Amino acid sequence: MEKKNLELAIQLRHELHQHPELSNHEAWTKQHLINFLKTYTKLEIVDNGKWFYAIYRAGEGKKNIAYRADFDALPMPEVIDIPHASQFPGVSHKCGHDGHSASLAGFALEIDQKGADKNIFFLFQHAEETADGAVECVSFIKGNNIEEIFAYHNMSGIPFKSVNVIDGTTQCASKGMTIHMEGAPAHASQPEDGANPSFAIAKVIDAIPDFISPENNEGIVLCTVVQVDIGERAFGMSASKGDLLLTIRALHEVELDKLQKNLEELALAQAEIYDLKVSFSYNDTFPETVNHKESSDKIRKVCQDKEFQLIEMKEAIRASEDYGHYLKQTKGVMCYIGNGENHPHLHTYEYDFHDEIIETAVELFKGLAEL
Repeated sequence: MEKKNLELAIQLRHELHQHPELSNHEAWTKQHLINFLKTYTKLEIVDNGKWFYAIYRAGEGKKNIAYRADFDALPMPEVIDIPHASQFPGVSHKCGHDGHSASLAGFALEIDQKGADKNIFFLFQHAEETADGAVECVSFIKGNNIEEIFAYHNMSGIPFKSVNVIDGTTQCASKGMTIHMEGAPAHASQPEDGANPSFAIAKVIDAIPDFISPENNEGIVLCTVVQVDIGERAFGMSASKGDLLLTIRALHEVELDKLQKNLEELALAQAEIYDLKVSFSYNDTFPETVNHKESSDKIRKVCQDKEFQLIEMKEAIRASEDYGHYLKQTKGVMCYIGNGENHPHLHTYEYDFHDEIIETAVELFKGLAEL
């Protein structure tokens, strides 16, 4: 990677880090990235409101490939003392999406200056953290006849600058599930006059270990109790309303669907027993992310050619990624570049993206564009 391009990419990363924005509110971030590309490249820009992409055109009849980066931040305060610290209280880039976007922009500089034998699309996506982004951007794939798409995520706890990949499912499917139960209030001295959801919700919670047991599932299945909110803080009242918030997660979407069905059926059965109304709502819905072997093999080839440390992952990552929407539409892969084995983990106060892996990502992307 050209030294000047690396310097510009790092500077861009620091600017993005100083101005973090939450999912679906990344107006400054998006415009700053567009301005950067307009200033330093001749690439065509296609603005789609919350997200955009840039295009390098090699010509008619050339293969169309895409690279994706996300750019939203998290609702976490910046507590570490760094020169490029967040200027916005309570918001910071604690997942490294500033680094992903800076890497893609740095790659765009290299392609714009040196050319390529393919039509290359640089996709900058909003709202990954809430799973809103990719589902809105996925039309980009068929709309541009994208034949293959690539992305990386920075990852702590693995060797510095190593490239990590696995065939098949690489990140689990998940969703937030809320079970709402409503009965009737009563005086605390006469609970039999009302309908209290506490016991029904307790029965649902009690059934979770059996639903997620390895004996009953082929892959990883998890159900995390996020919050139990029942009744009012008034000792004279018997509770009449309650919410159970769960994060359900599975290696395979079919088993996520099974878990959801089991929870719904049990909740409905308990609601009937205790004379309750029940409803369900869902948010933060992430698909499974499934790598295509042909694309994973290209990661392996580039690592061999460039002598990057390649690590074959032994199992999928439990955390979810909305990038899986793209991989349902075309070939592609998500890989991971190491921040270092002792680097603070993502979504922690001490974390900051490691600038040095920008060059690794750009060189990896360049190698993929040459295959």
